[in-house]
This record gives sequence, structure tokens and C-alpha cells, in this order.
Amino acid sequence: MVLCRRVGVGEVRWPRQLVSLLFVLLLLIGPPMVLLFVVGPPVDGWPDGQQVRAWVEQPLTEQTLVAALTVGAWLVWLVLAYTVTVRALTRLRTGAAWLRRMPLPTPLQATASGMAGAAVFTVTANTATATPPEPALPVTAGTLDNPGDQPDAYGSVQSDDGIMVSGGWLPREVADQVAAAGALVWLRRRLAYQPRPPDGSAREDADLGPLPATATAVQAALADHPPTPQPADLAPAGDGSSGAMPALISGLPTAGVGLTGPGAMAAARGLLVTALLAGRRHPAASLVVTRAALASLLGTAADELRQRLPRLAVADGVDEAMRAAESRTTGHDRRGDEPQRPEDPPAAAVVLIIDEPPSDTVVERLAAVSAAGATVVALSGWPASVTWQVDAAGHTHDPRRPGWAGPRLCVLDAMATTDLLTVIAHTDPDPPITSPHAVRVSGRRVPRQASRHHPRPWVDVPGRRLKLRILGEPMLAVNGEPLAIRRTAAMQALVFLAAHPDGADSRQLVDALWPGLPRHSLTGRLYTTLSDLRGTVRAASGLSIVDHTDDRYRLNPDHLDVDLWRFHAAVQHAATAVTNTTIAWQAVIDAYHGDLAAGRTWPWADPIREATRRHVIDAHVALAATAHDPHQALAVLQQGIRVDPYNADLHVRAMNILAALGDHNAVAEIHHTYTRRLTEAGLDPSDEIRDTAARLSSTAASGQ
Repeated sequence: MVLCRRVGVGEVRWPRQLVSLLFVLLLLIGPPMVLLFVVGPPVDGWPDGQQVRAWVEQPLTEQTLVAALTVGAWLVWLVLAYTVTVRALTRLRTGAAWLRRMPLPTPLQATASGMAGAAVFTVTANTATATPPEPALPVTAGTLDNPGDQPDAYGSVQSDDGIMVSGGWLPREVADQVAAAGALVWLRRRLAYQPRPPDGSAREDADLGPLPATATAVQAALADHPPTPQPADLAPAGDGSSGAMPALISGLPTAGVGLTGPGAMAAARGLLVTALLAGRRHPAASLVVTRAALASLLGTAADELRQRLPRLAVADGVDEAMRAAESRTTGHDRRGDEPQRPEDPPAAAVVLIIDEPPSDTVVERLAAVSAAGATVVALSGWPASVTWQVDAAGHTHDPRRPGWAGPRLCVLDAMATTDLLTVIAHTDPDPPITSPHAVRVSGRRVPRQASRHHPRPWVDVPGRRLKLRILGEPMLAVNGEPLAIRRTAAMQALVFLAAHPDGADSRQLVDALWPGLPRHSLTGRLYTTLSDLRGTVRAASGLSIVDHTDDRYRLNPDHLDVDLWRFHAAVQHAATAVTNTTIAWQAVIDAYHGDLAAGRTWPWADPIREATRRHVIDAHVALAATAHDPHQALAVLQQGIRVDPYNADLHVRAMNILAALGDHNAVAEIHHTYTRRLTEAGLDPSDEIRDTAARLSSTAASGQ
């Protein structure tokens, strides 16, 4: 039935396309033919001196007017021909790019298609009565031929076992861990933030930069596909034995494997990322790679990133890599098929990536290392072991076993791998990365809240009919009643424009709403989204809230009251107030009603959400510092802790006040609660928290 419907649509569409083609050809061929046969060429040779003098004396004659009109007609035709040529070349380029991205069928799929085609022709030629076809051969799960692999709203192919982004393909398990690592990066930034005196609504904090593009695309692709990964998913598993190792690692041959084919290097990069992500969950998991292999996988970024990846050991050669793997598997000589006893240490999971097959002299050592829990991967054919051919999509095949299809491996290009390794490095509590491959940020970390070219202070007009709330659960209200916005992208665009009062162009909106998709394919979707938003608001209120000038969209402040604008006006006033600063800081706290777009997993909102939260923390600390009563200061700090329960500085200040009040039991309780909260989130308490707790405990003991 679906096939008949598609055929019907095609039959209706091709006559229109044919008529359009004939019309374009008529426009291209008709005008020049008419001009040549009726008027002649536009210029019949160059004019001589006498003709020029005659034209100067009398420029407007019938002959000159006809020549001017003829030249004008030819120019109009040239513009038309140029436009048609550019459009045709653009479509050809787009089609060529689509063909390059189109996945080729695997050998098993090609065999199945050939057998099905042969069966169809045989049945048609030999009998008039078609017999029921034979069942199709099984296809490896997760291929793009699977009907369940459909592009989602973010342009990533979402299937039962993975997603596809611009830099490759990730299994769902790995994608969940990437999203959890991104969330952990933001939690770590919240923990380490040091409050400062309020100095205006614009922030230039170096750690407010967005995550790399690949991590953002993965987060966006998983946003509407629960279960949502939590930061605790990356927390160490205690003894290292709980939880299964990722299937990408446990599914590799225990005797080692060589990778060849067009996707071999991309699969090795995917294994690199998977093993390092697994190290967050399994303390016994680590990665050993030779320097040559790492350089071939990452290029110039290898030396810069390896310094921030503690679970990555880089060896100069195969022999040194073997020694590193043996040292990491010491005490883990139990074979994988033997049950683990309670007294056994956690099972080691060492991934060893080498740039060439091992020599005969180390084969026996490799067998012992593999038996102890190491997985050896060679970036070339391995005659003495198993060799897998990997295609560009990550599908594996064994040349020795025709018809066998192995697991689909995670495949990543060099840029995507660098992005994800940068995020993994930021999950460790080390100093920030200073290399060029650190988390890339734009020149302006967080958008300013007032236009630098047309400064316009926010003015509260009680009579505004439209009110937009984005601090907390986003909601647009008309005359106090919530307005239902049908499209999720429309609500996201509305919140994005509210967070950017200076406005945004089409490129910025497309990158925020649909990260990972080519911009040229989303222009129509953006126009449809904004048109639907305008129509919904206009039908409910008769007002237009989105202005569009010079390809720049902005919200109309004359028709709309936004709580974030009100909040930033309070922040700006507190930063410039000379008197009544206590009232000004309290106004900032009162204007904050929750996290920006609470409950929405929009990656672009993370930097703005954290910047807004920091303004509130600054106000709480400033207000507590001016309090004359320590109980009042403690109450203000406790309010700040409710705003951000992960910030270490707020807890240190509260513990010091409690110790000054002599309530050492409360000090121990707040330290215990905070430590447990961090552990559940996969974070470690900062040295400041440990030192403060130890100092206050020793002071209390000496006082007793």
C-alpha cells in the first residue's frame, strides 16, 4: 500500500517537472532567437568617429533608443541565464554530496539483493503464477537499511543501537556515555566556580564556553530519546567489578584482532573513545597505545591530549606497550571463562592498540596478556590471528568466513575523536586544558544582554499583554493565560531569541536548534518554524513578537515582557548601585525563579544557564558578606546552596560560619551530605572542602 502511494506521488510529480524543464528551456532559448531574428545583434561593429560626433550632437534618436533597448534585453537574458546556471550547479553539487554520503551495501546485503533480483527474473520468465518469495536473508542490526534507522529532528540517524553524526557513528551505549560526560563537565564547572562581586550582566568567564560540536550533536540527538543519561553514569563503580564492560570492548576477539579496510582507522578511533569512557565507570579499565598508532589516529592533537588522559598510556613501541599492558594486568591472570571469586581483584580490561602486528617473539606474551583481560588491536592485517575488514559505516567482516557479519564498531573521524577526547579530559579534576584543542569557545562566551550598537534599557510596562517566562519551565502567556505552542522547535527558537536580545541570524538559529545538520538543508524548516510561531501568537493576541530585518531575527520588546530581561536589568543595577546595595542584591535573588529553560536538554542553553546561575550565586555571597548577624548570613548561604548544591565555595563559607557559631555537628553533617551528593554525581570533593573539614574538625577536637 505504501509502495502504491509512493508510485502515485511519483507519477504526479514527473509531469510537473517536465513542464518546468520545458518552460526554463523556452526562457533560455526563446528570447535570444527572437532578438537575433527580429532586431539583429546588439552591436554591429564599433562606431567610427563621425558616428560618435553625431551621437553627441543628438543622442536621442530612434536608432539609439532601439540599440539601448536591445542591449537591455540582452542583459536581462544574461542575468536569467546566470541564475539558471547557478541553480543547476548548486543542485548538482548537492546531489554529488548526497551520493558521497550514501552508504554502500555490505557484501551480505549485496548478495541478498542479487539473490532476490535473480529470483524475481526467474519467476517472471518461467511461470505466470508467482509463488510466495523466500524469506530475506538477515541483515546485521543497526545498518542504514534498517527501516528503524530514520533521521531525527537533529539530523542524526537514530536507530535501536546507535546514532549517526557528521563525524561518524556511535553505538547507543557510547552515545549515552558521551552525553553523561558532557553533563559531568558542566557539574565540574559548577563545583569549581569562585563567586565574585557582581560586575554586570555580561560575563567573560573562560569556562563558560560551549562543548565541542560533536559532543553537542550527540547530546541534542539523545535529548528526545530517553532514558536520559545522568552524570552518575560516569561515576566509578566502587570496586570496579559492577556493571558490564561496553559491548564494543567485550565483543572483540580475545586472541587479538587486526583491522583493515576503509573504516579501520575510524573504528580504532571509536575504540579509543570507548575505552577511555569505560575507564570512568571501571577503574580497572585502561588503554595502552603505541606512539605511532596514536599519531596516525589523531595527528598533531595526539601529544596535546594524551597529557590530560590519565587512563591513556603511550608507549614508544610494541615491546614497551606489552610491558605496560602486563603491568596493568598483574594480578588479573584469571581467564575470562572462569567465575570470579570474592577474593579475586577486579577484572582488568586493558585495550592495547598497536600500529603493526606483533612479531613472533611476543606472540606468547600476547596470549598471556589476553588471558589476563587485555584486548589487542592491530591497525593492519594479522596473519597469526583474526583480521576484520571494516567498512566506512563500521560493519565488520571476516575474509576467512564468507557470509559472516561481525559486530558494528563505533567509527569516528579525527575531528570528532578530538572533540570527544576533549570532553573526556574535562571530566577529570585536573587544571583546565590550555592546548588549542581544548573546549573551543567563541570570542564572546555568553551573549550580552544589551545591544552595543543600539542600547535600549529594559522598561517594565504593566500593560504588556504578552509575557514570556524562561527562568524555570518555559511558558508564553497572553493576558495571563498560557499559550500552547505546537512545535517544540518554535518554543526553543523563542527561548533562544529571548536569551539573545541582540538578535540572531539564520545561521545561528539553525546551529542552535538543529546541530549537526547542514545549514542549507534547514532554511525551509527554520522559516516554517518561525512562521508557525508568528501565526500562533498573532492569532491569540493580534501582535507580532518576532522582527526580521537584514536576515536577523529579534524579539520585539514593545510587545513582550521577558523575565530574563527583568533579571539582567536587576543584575546591571546591582553592579552599578552605590547606595542600597543590599536591596539591589536582594532584587537579583528575587528575580531568579529557576534554571533557564529548566528540564530542557538544549545544549546551546548550558553556557547561558550557568552564567545566569552564577549571577545569583554572586548576589547571595555579596548579601551574606554584608550581613551583621551570622545566622542571617548562614540563611542567605543556604539559599545559595539550594540554587547550586554543587558549588564548593558556598559550602566552605557555610561550614566556616557554622564552626564560628560552635555547631560542629552541623559542620560534619553538611560536609557528609555534600560529599555524598558529589559521589552520586561522579565527582570528587575539592581539596578546599577536605582541608576545611579537616581543619574545623581538629579545631573542634582541640577545643573540647
